This record gives sequence, C-alpha cells and structure tokens, in this order.
Amino acid sequence: MALPRLEPTTNQLGDDVTRFLPDAASVPGTAGWRTEDHAVWQLAAEHLRVRSNDAHTAYSYGLAVALCDLHPEADRDVVLPAIILHDTGWSRVPEKEVLEAIRPGGGRADLVVRHEKGGAAIAADILARLGHDPARISEIVDIIDGHDSRTSALSLNDSLVKDADKLWRLTPHGVDTVMDWFGLTRAQALVLIGSRVHDHLFTDAAGAMARALAAVARIDSTPQRVALG
Repeated sequence: MALPRLEPTTNQLGDDVTRFLPDAASVPGTAGWRTEDHAVWQLAAEHLRVRSNDAHTAYSYGLAVALCDLHPEADRDVVLPAIILHDTGWSRVPEKEVLEAIRPGGGRADLVVRHEKGGAAIAADILARLGHDPARISEIVDIIDGHDSRTSALSLNDSLVKDADKLWRLTPHGVDTVMDWFGLTRAQALVLIGSRVHDHLFTDAAGAMARALAAVARIDSTPQRVALG
C-alpha cells in the first residue's frame, strides 16, 4: 500500500491560504505521537516486523488516541503504551504459522495465547527499562495477556485497547492487509472484517467509528467509485 502524500502535487487555486489555517492544537485529530510513547515505540519496533504489525500498531495507536479523546476518564498512560505493545508477541510465533492462528474456518487458539503471553513479557521488560510506574506496568501486562482471547474487558482502559485493535481492520490499510492475507476481494474482505468487528466492540464511540470506516470501505469497492479511477 502506497504511503499517504505529505505534500501537494499542485496548487489549483494558485494562492497561499496557509495563513488562514487555525492552530492545529484546536482541531481534533491533529495530534501526533506523545514523546513518552515514541520511546516505547522505538523499543517495540523490532518485535513488530511480522506481517505488517508495525503499520497495524501505528494505525491502532491513532485510533486509541481518538478513543481516549472521547473517553477523557481513561488513563492514556495505560491505553497508549498497551496498544503499542499489544502485538509484540507475534515475534515469538513462527511467521509461517501466524496466519494459521486467525484463518477463517479454523484458527489456532494456542498460537493466539502464545503471542499474548509473549507480548506481556516483552511489554513488562520494555516498560521496566523505560522506568514506567509499576502499577501501570502491571495493568498494561494484564491487558495484553488476553487482549484477543479474553471476550470480556477488565476495565475501560482494556476496552479502548481492544476496540482500537479491532477498528484497524476497517481502515484502508487494514482492508488491504486482510485481502492479501487470505486472497480475498475487497468486498469479501469487508464481509470477513465486519463479522469480526461490529458485534465485538465494547464502547459506543468505537461502534460509531466502525460504522463510518465500514461505509468508506464499502464505497471503495462499488462500481460507481471504481469507475471514477
């Protein structure tokens, strides 16, 4: 999947309008990575180079930030490190077996649990090295250890991590990734993804985000949109 453009290819208006833009801090969704979270990311990155888990994690981080914005009572110092570290444990599963763990019509629960346990151990090590609060480390480790296999949420913080993780599947990157994982068309991938997302979210905010992302993803595969090129 091509990276998003960061610079324009042209200025069709022909005039500089940048002086009229509001302060980015006043606009929702414009914040980047927190400094303390970037430190976690740097240590986690080597464990995330398995089947696009690095990009998955980056998008999930953005979704987790949005969910925290909508749930100010959540603890960002738990939710955001947890989402960065939640899938590091796939690095401890043979790469050729990773998709067997989540394949439609089958699955390997033992591999899912192995990646959860591995991720919990990696998270405990990384967060201790960075000097994070021991109580928060304990909560983050508990969230990661069961983030896929546990069907209930331990707390609001856990709910937001679970929801951000699932919402990624409905992003353009998520749909493209699932298509190539299983050899599905975009429409088929959206059916599979929807069946694993909409009825498995914990917060109303995530439910609304999922509907919006799914609507955009569905239009991307309609004849009307495809004909536009």
